[in-house]
Amino acid sequence: MSGLSFCNPRDKRLNPNSRIQNPPMTLQTLGLSPELLNYLRSVSLREPTELQCLRESSASHPQSNMQIAPEQGQFMALLLQLMGAKKALEVGVFMGYSGLAIALALPQDGTLVACENNEEYGAIALQHWQHAGVAHKIQLRLAPALETLDQLLQDGQGGSFDFAFIDADKRHYEAYVERSLQLLRPGGLMAIDNTLWSGRVADPEVQDNRTQHIRSLNQKLYASDRIHLSVVPIGDGLTLAIKR
Repeated sequence: MSGLSFCNPRDKRLNPNSRIQNPPMTLQTLGLSPELLNYLRSVSLREPTELQCLRESSASHPQSNMQIAPEQGQFMALLLQLMGAKKALEVGVFMGYSGLAIALALPQDGTLVACENNEEYGAIALQHWQHAGVAHKIQLRLAPALETLDQLLQDGQGGSFDFAFIDADKRHYEAYVERSLQLLRPGGLMAIDNTLWSGRVADPEVQDNRTQHIRSLNQKLYASDRIHLSVVPIGDGLTLAIKR
């Protein structure tokens, strides 16, 4: 993509003196003041250079609020390392930040199947992954995600994934979760983004379609006996579900 630039920061960690000025929806953890968010990041965020470069170069994009918070990326990477994950799935790539966080946490022989329907986003993400030296771990599938997930199941890959991250269109969230659950091994972990939806899920006056889809999914996951469940108030709300 023309005009795509990569930074080369002198320090691999986020500069604690770089103040957060009212970051948009998913670029900060819900409910934290800018001061407390800055403090949290100054004492915990160890953002690799590759991720910092991607985040900074995409900050001016009109849809940059679709990107996950850096502390959420670090949290997911920690979970992947804790469980020794080698095979991961991502539904919704955007500009590649979450995919890069996952790929960096995987071993050298690990694999991430990344589903993205937007060719422009996929091309940008791929350039970032190549620049970071992890493209060999990532299989980018440019197609509607449901088609890719169904194909993986048809190919006999059900029950073979260690981890799945879902962060795509809310209209199909329940379908993505169902397919991903089938693709996970028992004991595998699913992480679902935006499940607190900037607090709108708790406001009965908010009745738009996307909010209602998220509410419906949250209720179904809560009632499901197929998973162990926890909703973590990090980023825009991250639901963690372990397949029984």
